[in-house]
Parts: sequence; C-alpha cells; structure tokens
Amino acid sequence: MKIIHFSDTHLGYNDLDILNEENINQREADFYDAFSQIVDDIEKIKPDFIIHTGDLFHRSSPSNRAITFALKEFKRLDKLNIPIIMIAGNHSTPRTNLSSPILKIFEDFENVHVSYEQNYKKIEFDDIVFHTLPHMNDETKAEDEINLCEKNINPDKRNIMMMHCSVGAWYLMQEFGEWVYPTDKEYIFEKMDYVALGHWHGFGSVGKHENVYYSGSLERTSLNDKRNSKGYALVNLSDKLSVEYKEIKIRPIISKTIDCENYQSVLDTLDISDTKDAIVEVKLQNLTTMQSIDIQNQEIKALFPLAMSVSVKREFKKDANEGATLDDIQALSLEEYFLDHIKEQSESKEFDRLKPKIQELFSKYEEAYDDTL
Repeated sequence: MKIIHFSDTHLGYNDLDILNEENINQREADFYDAFSQIVDDIEKIKPDFIIHTGDLFHRSSPSNRAITFALKEFKRLDKLNIPIIMIAGNHSTPRTNLSSPILKIFEDFENVHVSYEQNYKKIEFDDIVFHTLPHMNDETKAEDEINLCEKNINPDKRNIMMMHCSVGAWYLMQEFGEWVYPTDKEYIFEKMDYVALGHWHGFGSVGKHENVYYSGSLERTSLNDKRNSKGYALVNLSDKLSVEYKEIKIRPIISKTIDCENYQSVLDTLDISDTKDAIVEVKLQNLTTMQSIDIQNQEIKALFPLAMSVSVKREFKKDANEGATLDDIQALSLEEYFLDHIKEQSESKEFDRLKPKIQELFSKYEEAYDDTL
C-alpha cells in the first residue's frame, strides 16, 4: 500500500513585490508551481491514498486566484479516483466561529475527504482507518479529541494518524495559535502504523518515533528555511514501514558573504554563476561606519543581474565606540550620533565629503518613517 503524504502548501502566499509576465506575484506563482509538480508526480505514481496534513492555503480567507487554482488542481486529482484525506492547519482555520472554514469547498468532490471542525474525525476504508486531528484553537478540548482517537484504533486494520501541530519543543514554529501535542499522549503513536504530521516545514522523522514524520512544506516562506530542500513523503505500508523523501524543484535561495575588510578583492573573485533566477541573500561582514555610507544596496544588487531578488544584510565591525550605551545614543539624534562618529574617525576633507551623504540618507529615513504622514 502506497501513500503520498504532503503538507503546508500555503497557496496564495506572496512576497518580494515582484510580478511575473502574467502580472502575478512571482513568489505566489512559485507556490502554485510547486503544487502542480506534486500533482504531476501523483499522476505518475498512482498511490493508493493521498494525504495532506494542513495549511493548504496560506490564509483562512484566501484570494480568488488561490481558490481557483486549488479547485483546478483538485479536479485533476479527483479524476484519478484515489481517496484524498485532508485536514485543516492553523493557517486555514478561522480564529472565530463567524467565518466558514475554507476546506468546505471540497466537500462535493467525490474522492476528497476533509476534516476541519477542530475535533477528531474518523475516515474509514476497507482495510485502513485515517484518524484525523486538524488544528485546534482550544488546547483544553484537544486532549478529549486525542482520547477519542485512541478509542477508535482498529487493530484489524491499518491505522494512520493525521495531525497539524508541534510534536515536541524542537518543532515549534512560534506562530499565533500554534497547537502543541501533549507529550504524555505520545504513547499513542506506537499503536499507529504511521503518524503523518503537518506544521513544521522540514522533512523528517520525529525524535525516537520511527513511524512519525513531518513531510515538510513544498516551498519556503522564509529565508530562514533556505537550508531545507522541499518535497513530500512516499510512504509504503508493507510488512515493514518505509518512508522515502521525494524532492521537487523550486527556486533556489543562495547566500553570499562579502568581507568588507577586503572589499574590492572579494568583488573581483565573486562567483555569481549559481544566482540566475535565484533569491540571493548577501551578507556584508566587517563593515565600517564609513563603508556603510559608501556601499549602497543598489551597488550590491547590481552585482547579481540575473537574480530574481537580492537582499542585503549588514554586519558592522566592532570598534572603540562599542562601549557606547543606548542612553548615550538616545541623548543625541541618531543623525547627530552618526555624524559625530564619522568626524572622529576621518580627516576634515573626508568628513566634508561624507556629511551631505549622511544627511541625505537620514532625510529619506525620516520621510519613510514619519508617523504624521
């Protein structure tokens, strides 16, 4: 018996304010492309079951485009006559009872079975039972639902547990309304053939449990996730459980470091061959105060002409003024503090050259952050 387990597709997510040729946010389109890739794989593999463990959409009230895309792709899946079991995640669950759960739109699909009511739901077939525990806003209620799940385990069938939550502190996402599975209930995992988890965006088994897996997300919602590849789990329930990770192709995130102590020599040897169509993160290290004025972000971004997007992070070199306290800085305006520092560190002619640049930078800053506008 083969099961494809995927999760955290976050359809409708957008970022970076970059539009593609179809006038769609490029990052939003990337998430759609990742989803279509897994549908393509499902059509080829033809598993016995398909399970999705939450956060189909990025928001509980997704855009028309995200809904339209999802309906189109699920029609492709529905035609395969493969049962699809799907639960709600925290991003797809309304925070109040006044909003209708978005997963209701799939209830009329012949092969789609959804669980979104913030309680336990058993979805049973001839030889397998899916024990679904979607995201729950009320953790006090969750324990009763977990007990109900345990009571419904069928020893004569395969038992699959599906949840969208954090199992252990290591898998906390630090999000609003995050549901943490109680540690004293982890013994239930041993009674299951497989425990399918959503919420954590990296693939992998959980702790000492050999049958408990996060499938991970299909795309990256943060630069902090750049080290993880993306894909899904192909689960084989034969005599012995096997879980195979299947990677999909997504837009790369590339990190580059420029040591500003050797600024020009680093630029002369900078390798940009891997940055085409990538999201590039550039870290300027050992930056001096004067360099921070002379080295503009646009100058750095111009080094990567084929990249989709370039972000710049600055790490300043520690100097004699490191001992200045926050009160010392607040006693002056930030602009005055900066000017005084430059004056101490440079010759008169150099200070005269830099002063108008500094004043221009701070005027733009004040304009951008003026609360009266």
